[in-house]
Amino acid sequence: MEFKRAFKRFKKDVWALASAAYILGVSLVALFAYPFAPDKTQYGNQMHLSIHSQAPGFSCSLLTIPREQSRSDKSFFFGNLNTGEEIPIQEIRWSENGLSFKRFGNATDYFEDLSFDLFPPGTGRQEIETKYLKKKSFLLGTDKYGRDLLSRLLIGSRVSISIGFVAVFISLIIGITLGSLAGFFGGWIDRVIVWLINVMWSIPTLLMVIAITLALGRGFWQVFVAVGLTMWVEVARLVRGLVKSTKEEVYVQAGVALGFSKARLLINHILPMLIAPLIVISAANFASAILMESGLSFLGIGAQPPMPSWGGMVKDHFRYLLLGKPYLALTPGLAIMSLVLAFMLLGNSLRDAFDVHR
Repeated sequence: MEFKRAFKRFKKDVWALASAAYILGVSLVALFAYPFAPDKTQYGNQMHLSIHSQAPGFSCSLLTIPREQSRSDKSFFFGNLNTGEEIPIQEIRWSENGLSFKRFGNATDYFEDLSFDLFPPGTGRQEIETKYLKKKSFLLGTDKYGRDLLSRLLIGSRVSISIGFVAVFISLIIGITLGSLAGFFGGWIDRVIVWLINVMWSIPTLLMVIAITLALGRGFWQVFVAVGLTMWVEVARLVRGLVKSTKEEVYVQAGVALGFSKARLLINHILPMLIAPLIVISAANFASAILMESGLSFLGIGAQPPMPSWGGMVKDHFRYLLLGKPYLALTPGLAIMSLVLAFMLLGNSLRDAFDVHR
């Protein structure tokens, strides 16, 4: 009944609904990043140095040259591997046995010859124009390595969404376990767990994450574990206080009088009453985890190249804020800000919706 009333209050909050829809949309984009991304190579890491740092809307012709023993492995969730060498070209000329092309930009002001023999047997001009020569547009431009910024942004959303789910899951498992034990049993168990909570609380979160990350090694999953291991303290404090107050309720005391086991009382009768506040704190922790991962990636100890992450993209291009191309850093920065803002608005709305005093 309480959840029904909370849901009715939640539906009246337009900003909360918009935030939930935006978070769902980003989650779907993260799940199906490669089908949405213009660059379907793994991590969107196809480099074209001659067209680096181009403005949004830039387009040019790309000539694909098949590599010897090239791998054409394709994956719906992990992208394609080594589809060939892509060369941005400015001009092309055809001959009987091949073609000549001029690379894009001012780096090379001459034509390079290319024989038809480099392509599969029987390939001529018509097949090359159909299969290997295409015009590509970069809606958000290219980064400093000539990679498609939109593709990197879409694929990078996986890191932010994933770290939210994994870190919150780890923090809930540890926090609920320790907090419920401390609040339900009390005594020396409570004192030991409270001491551990205070010790963890006194250490700056960022320093703790950096220490754990360096101990586990730099990488994708190491960051997830490190962030999760530092976020359980708030959950444990909340659960401990709620369990201590809930176990004094009449229905719990009735269960004790009827001879119910402590495990049954805790799992079946006390913890289900904590679902609403845990949902609220989980939404806030989602935002904190995203910000923490972005900060770690900016420092260079988060997700490692060539895997894209929004914080790493800001790190790679923050100097361009003063070089006349601020969009290279502002685009991933706005993506981080909008996702964190959506989680904060959702968390605030859930807190108000579950407020029994309203």
